[in-house]
Amino acid sequence: MEYEIKQLGKFKFVEEGEGEPLVLLHGLFGALSNFKDLVQFFKQSHRVIIPMLPLFELDLLHTSVSGLAKFVAKFIEAKGLNNVHLLGNSLGGHVGLVYTLNKQEKVKTITLTGSSGLFENGMGETYPKRGDYDYIRKKTELTFYDPKVASKELVDEVYGIVNNRLKALKIIALARSAIKHNLGDELKDIHIPVCLIWGRNDTITPPMVAEEFQSLLPTSELHWIDKCGHAPMMEVPTEFNAILQDFLSRHLG
Repeated sequence: MEYEIKQLGKFKFVEEGEGEPLVLLHGLFGALSNFKDLVQFFKQSHRVIIPMLPLFELDLLHTSVSGLAKFVAKFIEAKGLNNVHLLGNSLGGHVGLVYTLNKQEKVKTITLTGSSGLFENGMGETYPKRGDYDYIRKKTELTFYDPKVASKELVDEVYGIVNNRLKALKIIALARSAIKHNLGDELKDIHIPVCLIWGRNDTITPPMVAEEFQSLLPTSELHWIDKCGHAPMMEVPTEFNAILQDFLSRHLG
């Protein structure tokens, strides 16, 4: 399913459906395809919006979690959105949390899946074998419980990123920023409903990370998905969408 990429000033985004805004924030190696099942399902009930995060467009000084959160703030302002349901996977969850801490009055709910912000085992802070396709394939497969979910298209995309020197530098800068920008002391200040949807077999942000998020976020609920890794909305979309639909339906209107 191909979606039209729209433009508003400097912002590029996908927007489908009508209703309360559901804004999706992708991770470091995220692509629109990561959310295709989610968009297809929720465009029946929500205005689903995916801003294209400028992972490679910001200057190195602003290539950080805070820099991306500021970009999201400007995007939401430009779109005139309020009562936003935010959803973030991996780095996108981290960006969503930083945005929420600064603009909580704009956010109605936040859903985190495999979010960084406390701890993560990423691709690493360096790429010791940048030119090794097999190495990148194996690293990409670790994202999922079932390695077959790491399609050749997905591996090719990651391989293309890490073999572009400037993009690789920016990925490393973002990974370092995520590690440094620990939110452990700030999460208690988030008082909107939070839904944590976690793969029990996530090796990048392991189950203990989800449990820590739940203990630190006073209004959170935690849902587990078995036989699932770091990107539940890709790997088990039907189960993920059912959990999310139940959560959002309790916070509509």
